[in-house]
Amino acid sequence: MIKLDLEKYNYELPDERIARFPVEPRDSSKLLIYKDLQISEDVFNKVNNHLPDNTFLVFNNTKVIPARLFFQKINGVVIEVFLLNPVEPSSVISQVMETTDTCTWACMIGNKKRFKEKVVGTYHIRPENVELTAELVDSEKNYVKFSWNNSDLTFAEIVRFFGQIPLPPYLKRETEQKDYDTYQTVYSKNDGAVAAPTAGLHFTKQVFADLAQKGVKHDFVTLHVGAGTFQPIKVQNVVEHKMHCEQIVFDKSFIINLLENVLFVIPIGTTSMRSLESLYWFGVKLLSGEQTFFIEKLSPYNQTESFTAEQSLKAIIDYMNENNLSQLVGETEIFIFPSYEFKICKGIITNFHQPDSTLILLVAALVGENWKKIYDYALENNFRFLSYGDSSLLIP
Repeated sequence: MIKLDLEKYNYELPDERIARFPVEPRDSSKLLIYKDLQISEDVFNKVNNHLPDNTFLVFNNTKVIPARLFFQKINGVVIEVFLLNPVEPSSVISQVMETTDTCTWACMIGNKKRFKEKVVGTYHIRPENVELTAELVDSEKNYVKFSWNNSDLTFAEIVRFFGQIPLPPYLKRETEQKDYDTYQTVYSKNDGAVAAPTAGLHFTKQVFADLAQKGVKHDFVTLHVGAGTFQPIKVQNVVEHKMHCEQIVFDKSFIINLLENVLFVIPIGTTSMRSLESLYWFGVKLLSGEQTFFIEKLSPYNQTESFTAEQSLKAIIDYMNENNLSQLVGETEIFIFPSYEFKICKGIITNFHQPDSTLILLVAALVGENWKKIYDYALENNFRFLSYGDSSLLIP
């Protein structure tokens, strides 16, 4: 069995280095550049100056939903319901967000012991009130059924009325009105995440324009970031950590575009990186005679056959053509840690992550032991950390 000592991926993060709020404008954050084994820094809005001309950027266009819902009982007790993933009428997030009468989700529940009967929330929309009812239908699995009294409204619209954006717990503050804008990428599109793909928060229309002028191409995938992204590693051998499972969505046009530009792919954030590497392993499964798009956390480390990125992507396109598919929906719990061999990604743009986290392990898998030098430099040079913090471009 693979063994990896958690203590090797720890570092001291002073509380004052955690960015509680973003800088304004968002592209004025600092940028650490790790390239050719050298570390330098710049401002994020100059990121185009540090990318090779043949770079293909991949963004995660998931949209953070107001996943924290609050219901007050007649006796004043407040029940908090935190949406995790849908169960009915489908497990496909995009489909459930478009339902117009009822849906059931697996949730985290605050004050669960007091959640013994249906609870109702009311939101006033002229000329009528909208009522949202929540019912705990499976106490063991924390399944909550939601229904509402206006079939003109989708569940996506309902949560915008009733919900609150769920900020990361380490920010240690309540959500403010500004967060509804700043904790969302400018290119967010598909409702379903409970946490932002924060590496993308630094991008603005001007940055995109500068990249286009340089000839840097880009495209989008969708990985709906789950609450498990904040789950700390609590086992000494990190390989034993239970990885969270997340849903990923690829359009066929994206996969064709990726194949045409596969020589130098840079994902924006860890979610995009996990999506791309998972896509490769789905292609390997197809080449090996399997068709289930579920990437188990350690399956890449048990693979004996070797295929190129081109072979994998071509197999996926052939599979989609044969089955008349314009879109792929899969699930991944891929765990990227040191010893992982990257198949598609040549680098990453990402923020600075928590100690003892799966995201530090992913960075270490990419840059090796130099992850510590990178983080030491960031700490010594006043970089801001975590979701609302500064950025880095890492090209080993």
